[in-house]
Amino acid sequence: MTLVSVEGLSVSFPSAGGPPVRAVEDLSFALAPGGALGIVGESGSGKSTAAYALLGLHRGTGARVAGTVRVAGHDVTAADEAELRTVRGGVAAMVFQDPLSSLDPYQAVGDQIAEVYRVHHRGASRRAARERAVEVLDRVGIPDAARRARSRPHEFSGGQRQRALIAMAVACEPRLLVADEPTTALDVTVQAQILGLLRELREETGMGLVLVTHDLGVAAGNVDELLVMRGGRAVESGPVREVLRAPREPYTRDLLAAVPRVEVRREPSPSSSSLPSSPSVSAEGPALIEATGLRQEFGRGRRSVTAVDGVSLTLRAGETVGVVGESGSGKTTLGRMLVRLLRPSGGELRYRGREIGTLGERELRSFRSELQMVFQDPVSSLNPRRSVGESIADPLRAAGRTSEKEIVARVRDLLERVGLDPDAYHRYPHEFSGGQRQRVGIARALAPSPKVVVCDEPVSALDVTTQAQVVALLGELQRELGLALVFIAHDLAVVRQVSDRVVVMRGGRVLEHGPADAVYERPEHPYTRGLLEAVPRVG
Repeated sequence: MTLVSVEGLSVSFPSAGGPPVRAVEDLSFALAPGGALGIVGESGSGKSTAAYALLGLHRGTGARVAGTVRVAGHDVTAADEAELRTVRGGVAAMVFQDPLSSLDPYQAVGDQIAEVYRVHHRGASRRAARERAVEVLDRVGIPDAARRARSRPHEFSGGQRQRALIAMAVACEPRLLVADEPTTALDVTVQAQILGLLRELREETGMGLVLVTHDLGVAAGNVDELLVMRGGRAVESGPVREVLRAPREPYTRDLLAAVPRVEVRREPSPSSSSLPSSPSVSAEGPALIEATGLRQEFGRGRRSVTAVDGVSLTLRAGETVGVVGESGSGKTTLGRMLVRLLRPSGGELRYRGREIGTLGERELRSFRSELQMVFQDPVSSLNPRRSVGESIADPLRAAGRTSEKEIVARVRDLLERVGLDPDAYHRYPHEFSGGQRQRVGIARALAPSPKVVVCDEPVSALDVTTQAQVVALLGELQRELGLALVFIAHDLAVVRQVSDRVVVMRGGRVLEHGPADAVYERPEHPYTRGLLEAVPRVG
């Protein structure tokens, strides 16, 4: 018996003024009851498009779908609306990458789960539906589920929201769960918890799993079969261990080669040196940033929250300091203070020996161009109504460059330097891929010729090959321009690949700090050891 049978699936989307875009082409695969299939590939490979077709989610979007998709005996491509409603939630359910966009921000999480339950159990009372909501929230590990069921999505952490979305998906005991990048934005320990939860649910209920991910380490430990996609087509498929240990296709081998590995040392760069673990000890290269006892509090009185509590570190010219820790550890807040996007609540912050932690905006302007930040999500940090060239030009105009010709020439040079076509000046953010948008964000940060760049999760949402390209670009630019980098990430393998020194944070404090190889190979703090043990490995 087959739970999922896909034969000759093709999906194309209309394109304004051009031929349709073929996202999936002649794709076939199958999944047995209780089995787990991983679909991997670069962004744009068609993996999410294929997953959406399992629930008929392209219906009404203008997409053209050909081929046959059967789930638990239901022909999804030919089903009418009534049958599709039966399939969605009752037979198959989906967990999306971003729970915030999947949950109603104005409605209690428990009510949303109860509503889904009543749709598929029409005879169920409101009380029974609410009880079921509490039951599944408890099952997915939400503490004090009866009380938290009355909370709204913004009152949950990122990991808890993903658990709530899984609870909603399994409320009606589906035979198939489709999970589209369910752990991409989560730190390693929460990621491990979510993946462990999915394994437990499979073992308890016997449901099948289709896991879409760009993380081959996640796929390696959580699926039985692997399907590798590229350009909408299947490149390679088979048992996960066989595909990962002895890939037949060059593309699969390239994907594996691009995976950062936490056990592999960073290749030494010309600017790196053997640095002592104490941030206060002198080392090669002048100190650019010196932070002593930095604090950041939000709110007042009893409701105040200390996000960063007494952090001290030194950043030297030409080096990279990696900052790791779970969500809520304070690493992003620290990064924003280092470039003075946030004024510290306490402590000292010096740049080139001058105290800047307490400077006002007018006094700070002289430092602005030398302290820049690359943000995690270029979509939200780029104005969708302005061309990328204009967004890159903004800091140049703010710095007082008067010649428009000079500004345009500088922007075109920056676009070329980060690997984009200089003629892309007049294109808009939606016309670029995720990796290209991140390159635009890097170009904008480089525009005013900074000395320090803080990168806040710059590759967390990118596939492994694009991630490797962006990391290589940052390293190349650092060597060319002598940049000092602060690299904030929850991916410990990527951090090791780029960092000279590593800072481990938890609860706003630094628990461990030292040369990258020492921290990774001889971690002193149990928390650091726990983070390293939670990293998914390809093999």
